[in-house]
Amino acid sequence: MKRKSILWKVFRFYVDGFRNMTVGKTLWCIILIKLFIMFCLLKPVFFPRFLERFDTRAGKAEYVSSELINRAIIP
Repeated sequence: MKRKSILWKVFRFYVDGFRNMTVGKTLWCIILIKLFIMFCLLKPVFFPRFLERFDTRAGKAEYVSSELINRAIIP
């Protein structure tokens, strides 16, 4: 008899668990749809990439430090 590895046993455990789910499949589908919306649609809109316009790390560091100082001074 072949000895099965622990990784194979864990993999089979999760596969059997997902196969026997009823409500869980719907919940996982909703979770995956929400993650897609958050990371693929909302992230580019609300978190634009300001640092791409700088070529060097020094330029990026200067921009970040000046923004932190300006935002701390002006309430």
